[in-house]
Amino acid sequence: MTLLQTTGLSKTFGGLDAVKNVDLTLEPGRIRALIGPNGAGKTTLVGMLCGRIEPTTGTVRFQDADITHLPAHARIASGMAYTFQITSVFARLPVVENVALAARRKWKNAADVARRADEALARVGLADRRDQTAGDLAYGHQRLLEVAMGLVQDPELLIMDEPTQGLSDAEIETFKTLVRDVAQQATVLLIEHNMSVVMELADQITVLNFGQILAEGTPKDIRSNAEVQAAYLGTS
Repeated sequence: MTLLQTTGLSKTFGGLDAVKNVDLTLEPGRIRALIGPNGAGKTTLVGMLCGRIEPTTGTVRFQDADITHLPAHARIASGMAYTFQITSVFARLPVVENVALAARRKWKNAADVARRADEALARVGLADRRDQTAGDLAYGHQRLLEVAMGLVQDPELLIMDEPTQGLSDAEIETFKTLVRDVAQQATVLLIEHNMSVVMELADQITVLNFGQILAEGTPKDIRSNAEVQAAYLGTS
């Protein structure tokens, strides 16, 4: 069974192929990591999956529906949620209201919204900061708040772009436990530079280089792949 599938997905900016002919398949309930050097096209690819960037060519299918030209808000409604590489919290609002705003995309009943917002904050370890102004949170806690904003939508697919950036070692350990828990109910696509996190969490890894898929496989496969070592892992 396939949850998300891209076919020949490409994006060209002024003659530059940022992403070229990417065929990607995500299966339900798995953790997939997307890795690659800076400039490899990871953020552009994710932007096309989320509906923030229009592909030049190719298709995106989600839950067996063609969503290639579906706007971002409609993809969220269909069961997709994502966190950004740069935090996008509402800095002047309380932490809990940030999560409640995300919850209202799916839940309409006020009691359900409040309950689910508190549950999401508890899952990411921010329950004791629910009434704090979001902009006053440390950067790492803002990252966790964004994860809570994704989780509260109860997505089929949760895409996280550099979620451990700014987290302490202890927070990263908590995050890894959280992702394993999330994967019991949803598919996770993780764009991450922390290779220890990738190797511990991912069922499958896709390596992007110069906008194209260089390799795919298990963490063991990727660790031993000579091309990946040369292009990304820093060995030859």
